[in-house]
Amino acid sequence: MTDAEREKELQREIRGVSKSIRSLLSGVKYTIDYYQREYKWTTKQVSELLQDLTNRFLDDHEDENERKAVAGYGQYFLGSIVISAKNGQKFIIDGQQRLTTLTLLLIYLDNLQSDREDKVSIKEMIFSEKYGEKSFNLDVEERAAAMEAIFNQEDYEINGQSESVKNIIARYKDIESFFDPDIKDETLPYFIDWLIDNVHLVEITAYSDNDAYMIFETMNDRGLSLTPTDMLKGYLLANIIDEEKRDEAANIWKAQSHELKEISPEEVSDFLKAWLRSQYAQSIRERKKNAKPRDFDRLGTEFHRWVRDHKDIVQEKENIKVGIGLTTSDDFYTFIKNDFTFYGQQYLILRKASSEYLPGLEDVFHIAQLGLTLQYPVILAPLTPDDDKSTIQLKIQAVSTFLEIVLARRLWNWHSINYSTMQYTLFLIMREIRRKSLEDLIPILVRRLDDQDDFDNFDRFSLHKKNRYMIHRLLARMTDTIERGSGQPSHYLEYINVKGDPKNPYEVEHIWANHPERHTDEFNHPFDFSEYRNRIGGLLLLPKKFNASYNDCTYQEKYNHYYGQNLLAQSLSPQCYAHNPGFLSFIKQSGLPFKPHEQFKKADLDERQALYIALAKYTWNPDRLRKLLEG
Repeated sequence: MTDAEREKELQREIRGVSKSIRSLLSGVKYTIDYYQREYKWTTKQVSELLQDLTNRFLDDHEDENERKAVAGYGQYFLGSIVISAKNGQKFIIDGQQRLTTLTLLLIYLDNLQSDREDKVSIKEMIFSEKYGEKSFNLDVEERAAAMEAIFNQEDYEINGQSESVKNIIARYKDIESFFDPDIKDETLPYFIDWLIDNVHLVEITAYSDNDAYMIFETMNDRGLSLTPTDMLKGYLLANIIDEEKRDEAANIWKAQSHELKEISPEEVSDFLKAWLRSQYAQSIRERKKNAKPRDFDRLGTEFHRWVRDHKDIVQEKENIKVGIGLTTSDDFYTFIKNDFTFYGQQYLILRKASSEYLPGLEDVFHIAQLGLTLQYPVILAPLTPDDDKSTIQLKIQAVSTFLEIVLARRLWNWHSINYSTMQYTLFLIMREIRRKSLEDLIPILVRRLDDQDDFDNFDRFSLHKKNRYMIHRLLARMTDTIERGSGQPSHYLEYINVKGDPKNPYEVEHIWANHPERHTDEFNHPFDFSEYRNRIGGLLLLPKKFNASYNDCTYQEKYNHYYGQNLLAQSLSPQCYAHNPGFLSFIKQSGLPFKPHEQFKKADLDERQALYIALAKYTWNPDRLRKLLEG
């Protein structure tokens, strides 16, 4: 056979090989063609993958096991990827979403175990080094800088970046939020061993693009398995005996599903999880190792089976009723006509409010900006189909206001707000406020806030390596509070750059430039200066162009320029207090300790820190909940 014949034969060859993550990624380079779609995985897909991996691992893991016992743990199949091998390179035709997410997970695990003596060697699955230059095994040029920042645990500016880069940064934050805290201690090396050797994918390799795309299209055109949503719909409709009512219920399901799918293809499933959790979950996996999934967990992964298993109301211990109460054909019909419709419509309102600044529902938007993912079942929990429109609005306002106060307080006190940290607490709140009247709801929420750390519990709140985004959001809210309170229009959406304008976004700026040598009269060591400089009282939210122009200047050099910026920055200048009746009225009404600062020494920063604490308490005041009852 000639070389040409061998080459032609090779081009027609197709190979499928099951590979562990270790064998798939160790020292192997993958890339994608420029015309391939962006990295599009969402929070939902990442959270579900982590939950599936965690549950499968914990099914076999016991604390007393030796490390080598992991070899006998069950395997997990993550699907297939399709590769076109050409010109000595591996091009991903199908599977870049999974490979990108796996790479992000490996980077997270490598960072998580960085200080451990029992660390597992996984760097060779993330990058390889040649001639002193490091490159990622998932080798896509436009993503390299973002991946490098993640690997080095550094901030990365996403304004003006591609959709893929923005999603990569966001999904890494999701992994930080959703990764199970039970696995972060002595269990971590076991989990990493299991992940890289017991999780498998089938790599299907073709040696021409035509064959690769033929495989891809065949795999995606041969029909899809029924989803949990399909199975739940079929189960509910099958139990409606009256044909006319069954057709009506089917049309209701179809119409509402169409509305939900206009948001995203997975939105029907997301709604069903949020609704069923909000109204029926009575238990959640215990916070101990190897605990089994309960109502809340199962409704997140197999809600169709949970509904079937709990269609009747059953009495559990402590007189807690578990189940839906679907006994007769009319129960199933009403469940779709009334409940499915009512909660679906409220969910649609919440989803819209999370992406648009809707009057009266601003806090739903604020919560979404802080990255919470469990707000929907909590906000839906107190609602009932018998509530009138006004009551529904007030309940949504109450719960979303409560959640925003909780998140702001936790961030201020350096507590995590990630999924794994918040899940148990929010479940308990959700269960406690379920179907409560407004008169009962608000005292519960106020009492819950009374048990939390307030803003003045931590008077040294400051910027650090990982909270710049959150401080940006907090400063945006605080600045907006002052301006609206002074009768000015809201600029909150500009401050958070909701439109993604790369030209002049707002940034967190230090009032003191990073020059400790200018402050040796008050600080003996640069570390002490840096700690003070990063306190929130020494920060402002200013346009990027301003930062670029004045960032290195002394306070006296940029002091007068602050007056041309937002009201929080203007408040440093005496001019702000001379001809500004709206602002002066706000100071009188709020009692906030505003004052100008013609110099900015250590004592000035202390005063400013006290002002910001008072402003935070004013912005996120529990009295907002009490006023809803009065209204």
